Amino acid sequence: MYAAHYKLREPPFSIAPDPAFLYMSSRHQEALGHLLYGTGQYGGFVQLTGEVGTGKTTIVRTLLAQKLDNVDIAMIHNPRQNEIEFVASILDELGVDYPGRSNDPSGHSIKTLVDALNQHLLASHAAGRRTVLIIDEAQNLPTPVLEQVRLLTNLETTKEKLLRIMLIGQPELVELLNRPELRQLASRITARFHLTPLTVVETMQYIIHRLHVVGGPSDLFTDPAMRSVHRYARGIPRQINIICDRSLLGAYARGLRSVTPAIVDQAAVEVTGVQPSQSASGWLAKRLRPRAVPLPWVESALAIAALVIAGVLLNQTLNGGSKAEAKPAAVAAAATEKPKPTPVAAPAPAAPAPAAQLSGVGALQATAQPLPVVMSRLIGLWQPGLSIPRGQNVCRALARNAIDCYKGDASWDELRQMNHPAILTLEFEDGSRQYALLRAVDGDNAIIDTANGPLRLPFATLDPLWNSEFLMLWQRPIEESQIDSQTRGDSVLWLRRTLAKADGKTLTGALPTNFGAELKTQVLRFQTSHGLPADGIAGTRTLMLLGNLSPKPGTPSLRDAP
Repeated sequence: MYAAHYKLREPPFSIAPDPAFLYMSSRHQEALGHLLYGTGQYGGFVQLTGEVGTGKTTIVRTLLAQKLDNVDIAMIHNPRQNEIEFVASILDELGVDYPGRSNDPSGHSIKTLVDALNQHLLASHAAGRRTVLIIDEAQNLPTPVLEQVRLLTNLETTKEKLLRIMLIGQPELVELLNRPELRQLASRITARFHLTPLTVVETMQYIIHRLHVVGGPSDLFTDPAMRSVHRYARGIPRQINIICDRSLLGAYARGLRSVTPAIVDQAAVEVTGVQPSQSASGWLAKRLRPRAVPLPWVESALAIAALVIAGVLLNQTLNGGSKAEAKPAAVAAAATEKPKPTPVAAPAPAAPAPAAQLSGVGALQATAQPLPVVMSRLIGLWQPGLSIPRGQNVCRALARNAIDCYKGDASWDELRQMNHPAILTLEFEDGSRQYALLRAVDGDNAIIDTANGPLRLPFATLDPLWNSEFLMLWQRPIEESQIDSQTRGDSVLWLRRTLAKADGKTLTGALPTNFGAELKTQVLRFQTSHGLPADGIAGTRTLMLLGNLSPKPGTPSLRDAP
């Protein structure tokens, strides 16, 4: 209806998984890279998880649209099958003939079907072809079928697996595979990736990208409107599509040229039933936490990519400035703007009123500081006087000083658990953005470091403003970025002793230096007891909590009153 009015070739925000509309954020690129790795010569068992609507199916469709040489793909869309139906579905997808194929497969034995599959895979391998099995909605696989999946991984030659398998599913898949009875299957997964929601800047880029695909103008949504879409959709592409589609319909009905924040508010209420005051702290918040720790190189890449904005601004301020890559105007403005403090009215010319004379949000806005200043203050808590060399990436420069960056989404309880000061991204009703340094937590109150000193605000006051994004610095207690089954030596010894300390025990004597099944079980128990994603791998969050058991002198803590 509105497409002709705005001169669009087709509606830009359909929820159908059309690869033509795929916006490749850094995380989507890495997710596709994991799947492509799984189809390669040395690919094995790949797991891709993500919240509903984050784009998993679209990435799979993009993979299928690739011209993959010498690759045969079997796609299972319905995992609600028994073992015989499951193997029969694989054979049907690959076009493999087997006795009685036209009849009900339930009349066959599993051995007959697996033998037929094995013969086909051996023939394909001899012809130089690779076979890939993709299982969508894998969190719905019954346990007996999962065991059958494990058995299919035993189909191999002396040098490589005959069947490459990809499990695509929601975060519940991680919890499913963490069950003790499925540990053998989980141990065979060679690559894992969790697809997280888009950031606010990525959301703006996503909206502009989809408009460009259908020939629409990039200013069809105002910048504040796109930020409002992000707040309501929480960075979930499917929800972005639904809200943007309804917003365009609302703007068309009012005869407006572009979508405003007020129209987005109304669209979000119609679509989700969420009132504007609830948008930042209510809808979907609990389900959008990171559920799995990426592989170490992925985690480092994400941390650096997520800090590009802060790096550019910080280098411009501290190092004389540098040129950023060209971006669409709307996104460039969002990525480089500095929050502007709201002036405080006074009867006569005078300095702005101190924070103590203002209340709540007004005090926060009146004492706003540019992001480079906030970042500098955070760095100063870890290494006072540390300066970033000219032209250096902030995170890489900090890493050379034994300080790591960690960015993600969290709740107040999760921040309290990580127990380090953090930069919070706040978004106000007028569309302005501010970066606040969370210096300490006292009960249900946050203590924010401002230009006029510490400001104490209840969580309830910050909830409508904070979009759950944070940037934190921390120091790894070991050299590796994670400890897993491939790790050996002193890091494993440190992990064993620290886990024992967490249980109130002390280990003495010679200890194994390898990461075995019993150590993974201990890691899983620690993660579960602390509400962490239980994957049995000691990644960032797990290492951070273990390191907090014996913090180095001078380590800043949220329990330290400023």
